Amino acid sequence: MTKIRVRLGQAEAEVESDPEHIREAIDLVPELASKLPGANGKAPDGAGPLHAERAVSYEGGGSSVPSVHLDKGDSLADVIGKFFAEPWGRERRKLSDVRDALQSYGLNYPKQSVAVALLRLAKTARLRRFKAEDGEFVYTSGGVMAVPPRPGDEEAWTSLAEPS
Repeated sequence: MTKIRVRLGQAEAEVESDPEHIREAIDLVPELASKLPGANGKAPDGAGPLHAERAVSYEGGGSSVPSVHLDKGDSLADVIGKFFAEPWGRERRKLSDVRDALQSYGLNYPKQSVAVALLRLAKTARLRRFKAEDGEFVYTSGGVMAVPPRPGDEEAWTSLAEPS
């Protein structure tokens, strides 16, 4: 199921649809927005006019897709950074997980482009990168490690922390 959420000030409406009917659901968004409190161009609290912003928000089932707000000008690195800033990014994620998340937002990037963006984010310490037991690189958020290492991974984390 795909959910589209429209929010104006404190008011919020949500449309849920199967992926094959997403176009029809998107067509409902302007109608929903016009019926929300504050749709007259004023915020519900009278704080001033609302500014339209082109953005994408997706909520999929469970932890397979992060729930983030994407702006029109976001770069690939920005989008990946937003993914890893969410609870989704605190778990170990492979390149294929990141590509799947991007594709769920309709962002189709070549595997190599995503791999390079992940590597650059890891080099700037925004992400942590290490080899899992199967030899494939995995990524987690660059902040305090929220998921403790699995048995046998202590060496991988230690080697990242110690300068060579």
